[in-house]
Amino acid sequence: MNAKAILLDVAHRPYPLPTGPWIMTQSWHELLFAHWPSAPETLRPLVPSALSLDTFEGQAWVGVVPFRMTNVHPRLTPSVPGLSQFVEMNVRTYVTVNGTPGVYFFSLDASNRIAVRLARQFFFLPYFHAAMQCNNIKGTIHYRSHRFHHPPATADFIGSYRPTGPVFLAGRDSLEYWFTERYCLYTVVRGDQVYRAHIHHPRWPLQPAELELVTNTVARADGVRLPDTAPLLHYARQQDVLVWPLQRVG
Repeated sequence: MNAKAILLDVAHRPYPLPTGPWIMTQSWHELLFAHWPSAPETLRPLVPSALSLDTFEGQAWVGVVPFRMTNVHPRLTPSVPGLSQFVEMNVRTYVTVNGTPGVYFFSLDASNRIAVRLARQFFFLPYFHAAMQCNNIKGTIHYRSHRFHHPPATADFIGSYRPTGPVFLAGRDSLEYWFTERYCLYTVVRGDQVYRAHIHHPRWPLQPAELELVTNTVARADGVRLPDTAPLLHYARQQDVLVWPLQRVG
């Protein structure tokens, strides 16, 4: 990862880079962005009131994003075997705070128990430990996840996905840009304390995708009802990411 080159690539961002030093690197691989529309009035009670629900042309969206991670480690610290790479998946929607767009996570599953504990402790994020597999077989990603300790609802995802077309860069006014080109996450503690962590990466190298879905109950386990419609699908082979520390939003 070339952090200097990443920091110079900023023209695509909707707002400037954060001040202060970044603290962590991550590389995301073989991502699927699966998005379903959701009525804002249905989603609004599930998102903390301190966050403004973001919409695209009046429509809210829920994303389920399976992928795997490598190169996860603090700045100036080498990768650690057994900790710096693992499988992950998140269930998310989109919010704004003081006009700054970002991502709100209903849940994040990860295959590494230590990473789950650290993310909960230092980023206040709703991570869960899960048994997960992500295997690339001849260009098709075979993905499986089962969240531990989530009675009475199951939280499972089983499916296979693949890119179906060439790489494209989303236009700034497009739905794809609105989904993916977001450069911070938000979390809320004790009901009204809003925290934000900034990130930065190059533009997303998106591809159209297809998904053979066997089981998907991860959103339902979080209280989110997905419509019985086919999701909008996008694939990305890799994204290198810099992460800034979590900070309270005044």
